[in-house]
Amino acid sequence: MVSESQNCRKTPALPFAVGKMAMLIGVLALQGDFYEHCLVLRRLGVEPREVRLPEHLQGLSGLIIPGGESTTLGKLSNTYRLTKPLREIAGSIPVWGTCAGLVFMAKDVGADQPILGILDMVVQRNAFGRQVDSFEEDIDIKGLEGGPFHGVFIRAPVITEIGPRIEVLCRLKDGRVVAVRQGRLIATSFHPELTNDPRFHKYFLSLVDSPS
Repeated sequence: MVSESQNCRKTPALPFAVGKMAMLIGVLALQGDFYEHCLVLRRLGVEPREVRLPEHLQGLSGLIIPGGESTTLGKLSNTYRLTKPLREIAGSIPVWGTCAGLVFMAKDVGADQPILGILDMVVQRNAFGRQVDSFEEDIDIKGLEGGPFHGVFIRAPVITEIGPRIEVLCRLKDGRVVAVRQGRLIATSFHPELTNDPRFHKYFLSLVDSPS
């Protein structure tokens, strides 16, 4: 069942808001940490909309697919008839997937589970091990000003193969790819919404007005 225990619209604006932006950003709210993304968006003065049904995609300027459990995310997307509309809207607005959202966006995850297949990459799920193997690391991200970003990796996937349309935004020190961009589609293995640093959300919002 879709969780409604936390609601984006009840999230208060917090002190580092930068003013109201003329955009409406959807956050896929079938499961996972959608609430945390809503918090950051409202801090930035952007109106979030929880997306649970196809009609909730109408009028969006961008969409975030949050972390959670990728198999459950895919099954719920099919149950609520969202998989096809999500594929279609990805061609017209920016979409960002974090952790499980990254897996859901990939074309190949090495397992039989529902995926969107909109990013030309192959992903290894839970690449760092179990929950106890989760970690944090400062990382350098291409195009993100202000120095290293604090990456939070929780049962994180890594991108093992990329197609010619993919631009690598971040690699770990061992060379593993953890952030990519394909036009106005982006995906991260880590969780920017779990930090106090809004720079990656600002980066995503900058894609709304950029050419595809």
